[in-house]
Amino acid sequence: MTIEWRYTTHDGLGVLSLAGYLGADATARFTGAVGWAEARGSGPLILDLTQLLGWSVGGQLAVAQAARRLAAAGRTLELAAIPADGSLVPDAGEPAVPVHCDLSAALAAHHGAVPTPPGQGKAAGRKGHTGRRPGSQAPAAPTLL
Repeated sequence: MTIEWRYTTHDGLGVLSLAGYLGADATARFTGAVGWAEARGSGPLILDLTQLLGWSVGGQLAVAQAARRLAAAGRTLELAAIPADGSLVPDAGEPAVPVHCDLSAALAAHHGAVPTPPGQGKAAGRKGHTGRRPGSQAPAAPTLL
């Protein structure tokens, strides 16, 4: 299993939403998605992990690398809804990675408002996605215990 991603903008920040499993086989795709988002946005990048089924140690390391990459560009990486099977703990000297309980909380931390659902309003303009084939099914939503 690999990941699917979608990038949206929200008044001065970007949201990169992941679905699937961020394992070693998906890190190159993830790194490409972060590069795509970095090239098309400015300000903080929120990594929305609401639909992520889980992540391996390699996936967590890829997220830490993305935080370093964005910090070098003068931007921050923030996480929304981390998987129940782990958390990202940066080493000393690494950029801080704020963690929010969900995407609404992450957006509210920046704008003080609840987000508009995708496709309903200018704040949630769709900018890019994985290009899933028509007729394919999206991964099932994770069940958190």
